[in-house]
Amino acid sequence: MNQQLGQIALLVPDYDEAIEYYTNTLGFHLIEDTVLSDVKRWVRVAPPGSTCHLLLAKAADELQRNQIGFQAGGRVFLFLYTDNFYRDYHNYRAKGVEFIREPSEEAFGTVSVFKDLYGNLWDFIERK
Repeated sequence: MNQQLGQIALLVPDYDEAIEYYTNTLGFHLIEDTVLSDVKRWVRVAPPGSTCHLLLAKAADELQRNQIGFQAGGRVFLFLYTDNFYRDYHNYRAKGVEFIREPSEEAFGTVSVFKDLYGNLWDFIERK
């Protein structure tokens, strides 16, 4: 059997604000932005070279709005791999990305943790 993750839904409060952050701050590509109705769009972004996409899902009600930034219960939710940790780390810091853990060298590679615009925690990793 051959399987892979295709996309992960990420709750956001506003499509355009999320697109701006993920494309201009994190450098992701806008894969698709299709209007489905007056209130719903199909918006997908992905890091360069990735086959797994984030589906930016606008919170539709108060219950969903309360989960923005807390979809993993306060744990690291997403893992972003890079081919050059310090290049991207310094670039992200210059763009205002908040790192909550200083870089460290681990057996698996160089790692740090950052918060995205909504408070989601990401492991940022250059694997050995």
